[in-house]
Amino acid sequence: NQMLIAERAHIRGSWQFPQGGVDPGESLEEALFRELEEEIGVKAKHVQILDRKGGYRYEFPKGRMKYGIYGGQEQVYYLCRFLGRDDDVNINTKHREFGRWRWIRPEKFDMDWVPKFKREVFQRVLRDFFGIER
Repeated sequence: NQMLIAERAHIRGSWQFPQGGVDPGESLEEALFRELEEEIGVKAKHVQILDRKGGYRYEFPKGRMKYGIYGGQEQVYYLCRFLGRDDDVNINTKHREFGRWRWIRPEKFDMDWVPKFKREVFQRVLRDFFGIER
């Protein structure tokens, strides 16, 4: 009844879920497992997919563009059961993105941890997966 969140390595107080993009030729599930291993060291054998929901969209503020071409993102979220032990989580990865991680109850997630332009997505995810209204 808890979820894993991680704090951005260079942005104190910015907690989020592991995330990432889909590489060319990769399925969504392949991207999920690759990103989990790249960001928090968790292998696919330690993850059971329980649910998947998509259509979560946000735009970057003030017309900002990522890589000069993306003005926002559309995301798919997964609800997974972690089958491993805490020792199987390792944020000391090759391209370290997180400085700390922890388990919290979903209702304890603080929207102030997330940039304002992403908050609506996080509110919808918490509602859709956990029935939590913010």
